[in-house]
Amino acid sequence: MSAYDHIDHALTTTIGLSAATALTVLITAGLFLVTTTIGLRVMRYAILAHRARVIEIQPPPTATMDQAHAFWAHAMGLLKPRWRRALLQPHLAFEVLASANGVRLQMWVPGIIPPGVVERAIAAHWPGATTHTTPATRYRDANERTHAIGGWLAMARPDDYPLRTTFADDPMRALLGAVRDLGPDQSVCVRVCARPATGWRLQHARISAARLRGRTMGIARMVWDPLGPSTARAPAWPDVTDNIRAILTKANSPRLACHASYLLATTSTTQEAHERLRGRAHSVASYAAAFGSGTQQLTRSRMWWPQLWRTHRYLARGYLLSVSELAALAHIPTDEVIPGLERAGARRIAPTPSIPTGDTNARVIGDADTGNTRPVALTVPDARQHTHIVGKTGSGKSTLLANLALQDAHAGRPALVIDPRGDLVTDILARLPKHAGERVVLWDPDDNAAPPRLNLLHGADPEFTSDTVVGVFRRLFASSWGPRSDDILRSASLTLTRANDPTLTLGDIPRLLADDAYRARLVGRIQDEFLAGFWHWYEDLSRNARTSSTGPVLNKLRTVLLRPWVRNVVASGPNSVSLPEVWDNGGLVLMRLPKGVLGEDTASLIGAFALALTWQTVTSRVGIPEHQRNDVNAYIDEAHNFLLLPRSMSDMLAEARGYHLGLTLAHQELSQLPPELRKALAANARSKIFFTSSPEDATSLQDHTLPELGAHDLSHLGAYQGAARLLVNGRERPAFTMRTRALPPRIPGRATAIRQAARQHSPPTRARAPRTADARTRLNT
Repeated sequence: MSAYDHIDHALTTTIGLSAATALTVLITAGLFLVTTTIGLRVMRYAILAHRARVIEIQPPPTATMDQAHAFWAHAMGLLKPRWRRALLQPHLAFEVLASANGVRLQMWVPGIIPPGVVERAIAAHWPGATTHTTPATRYRDANERTHAIGGWLAMARPDDYPLRTTFADDPMRALLGAVRDLGPDQSVCVRVCARPATGWRLQHARISAARLRGRTMGIARMVWDPLGPSTARAPAWPDVTDNIRAILTKANSPRLACHASYLLATTSTTQEAHERLRGRAHSVASYAAAFGSGTQQLTRSRMWWPQLWRTHRYLARGYLLSVSELAALAHIPTDEVIPGLERAGARRIAPTPSIPTGDTNARVIGDADTGNTRPVALTVPDARQHTHIVGKTGSGKSTLLANLALQDAHAGRPALVIDPRGDLVTDILARLPKHAGERVVLWDPDDNAAPPRLNLLHGADPEFTSDTVVGVFRRLFASSWGPRSDDILRSASLTLTRANDPTLTLGDIPRLLADDAYRARLVGRIQDEFLAGFWHWYEDLSRNARTSSTGPVLNKLRTVLLRPWVRNVVASGPNSVSLPEVWDNGGLVLMRLPKGVLGEDTASLIGAFALALTWQTVTSRVGIPEHQRNDVNAYIDEAHNFLLLPRSMSDMLAEARGYHLGLTLAHQELSQLPPELRKALAANARSKIFFTSSPEDATSLQDHTLPELGAHDLSHLGAYQGAARLLVNGRERPAFTMRTRALPPRIPGRATAIRQAARQHSPPTRARAPRTADARTRLNT
């Protein structure tokens, strides 16, 4: 009888089955087991991939390996309870993607992990990093017809032995060097999948260490050790002791089941392109050599069906890595300069709960740009202590100013807008509410209607008026301004102002200096002996001396008054607008002063005088109880061009709060401000809003935003993203980031209607035509 017959007879008599039947049952059971295992794995991955997301990571300016270690240690928190772990344990996939467009870092997160968990962990452990989350799509090129190759990075020895974890330089440097200069048809993906490990797998390392010691563990130890010799064991060899120490060091730290792979693809179909891709793959895989230690190293093996693995982030059993090993293998690069890798912009900082969200007595400046988006606002009382806005061109300053002015217009609060470019006022006009038309006073050199008259010499305080005129001219023409010019212009303007004639304007100064009879009539009214003494000195001068002395003053006046529109504004007669009435009735004064049309000096002069008249108006309300004074908000773009008043800006800013005048001053660079003005704004403009700035400015501005936001953040803010440090109830609150709101849509025909309504403030006819012509003639002599 053959051996098969004996087996068949034994099986038949024992379990009632023939050998063939038993073999069939075993094969069927094996196939069922394999099929079930594969089916369960596919089902588990399908559950993980459902609603999975990809978190693109923009690295902070600097990163360290310790930060990566802290992140992966935090990832151990993904470990589920024992009963749920047996069914499904999620994993993360850290990926380095490279193409001709540069290098990107991203994290694949299963859908069963709640949104925001991993994003917050990244932000917490890599301060300054920003994330952008999108639904996960299969990683592939736009062209599906690609040639792909790839490989697996596996342990050369049992995973009880550790990889290298300490490096003088970033171990990822070799990988980033290998993916440089990729062709437009090439792409690379290096992926590390990891999930927390626990249970019996973690005990294997201690068993290995015990074996190296020549010992046994568990049941075998209870059985064999009593039967063994009782003599002392021989000491282990030094290399064995080192291995034991390395194994136990790894065993004493949290471990994760991991797998690493690399995949490369090209859309080219030529054999040469495929050969180049293979050579690039060898370069990419060689970066794994950096992780070799004295006891362990990574080896690579061929990846079959790379197209399949390019589209799936599946993690099977994997091998065990400690947190330190995983951090070395999957981390944000620590080199500060990495070609092709885009660093993070500004950190996104949430506003504190004390920041207002907006009400009838507040103006919304934007919305928080963190996860919980909400409005952020500045109250009108806090705005009295002024707002300083700094940012490059196109960063969002004008949009913010327009939104603030529009909110004032809707609420019926008086406001002044000075715009040296023209777009700001144009945007406001196209969006104003219809009921605001009768309250708008508009100066615009491109408007065909006669502009409202603004007589700079008609003020309640002659000395302040004269000081303002002289101070503005002095600052505008500082390089060619001397004491003689200062003396002549001050005396002439003071003489015209004290004449108490509202029809006298700057256009009368040339006539005052040149016409003896006209001058005699005005000087005869003067009661001030010191001012009269100046004119006695002037009368004693020869004609040549007079011409020499007055020439510098007259040529400065020509710069302004030779422009017809400017002459109609400041030198054509008495005021056609009463600013006190405008502010009392919630008026909106819009001064569109494009420098390209008027010239920089002229635009600065008119804007500075408008601000001076506003200041003179609000200070005249000193007799009104403070709680009865209307708040006036002044929005001044490119403010350095208009802050030319003769008095100290520090004193003016400090006093304006009591008069309920809130200044919002915007400009591009700190270098545009004189040192004294810069210090005054730093100290007295209590609310700060900074858009993206130059590195030099950011270094200075960070003094106002630290510790929340530093220089890197301020110089890397996005378009229409701002950093704000607001005053709330008299206290400066911590800085935060926000995004300004887009302007509402233009209202068709609204700008034309508002312009038409604003013409009620224009003079019906040009006043004093004969004398203006005479003044113009003398001005040109």
